Amino acid sequence: MPNSISMNLRFEKLNESHLESILAIEKLSNSAPWSERSFRGELTNPQSVFVTAIGDGKVIGYAGLWIVVDEGHITTVAVDPDYRRKGIGKRLTTEVLSRAKELGIACATLEVRASNEAAINLYEGLGFVQSARRKGYYPDNREDAIVMWKHSL
Repeated sequence: MPNSISMNLRFEKLNESHLESILAIEKLSNSAPWSERSFRGELTNPQSVFVTAIGDGKVIGYAGLWIVVDEGHITTVAVDPDYRRKGIGKRLTTEVLSRAKELGIACATLEVRASNEAAINLYEGLGFVQSARRKGYYPDNREDAIVMWKHSL
């Protein structure tokens, strides 16, 4: 895989053809993975902004955001393990936030595992700030979540 993958990245709105790849990445990325049914729900959810990152001719990552009035709630961001540490997660997050802003969303929030320092650093670099802690939030191991907000898009 070329180092320039981030430069050749394109984004597509989630569609049926992406699901198999997304499910494979999800299983590799999350200890409490979303179900196929959950991802299928995003195909028709009018309150969802969901994009896939296409590189090397295949899906290599995805990000989703739910619209709640004028707020965006980032629900998921994942990158194929073979393509991590190349800026793709940052580009995916920026892309869903940009699309949400175009829809009139004013601010955004998310939860992230307290132990996921790389993700916390990524989000802080994008202007999110830590605002709360949800004790025992994650069902697989009862890990705390850090709640983060970006108050202005």
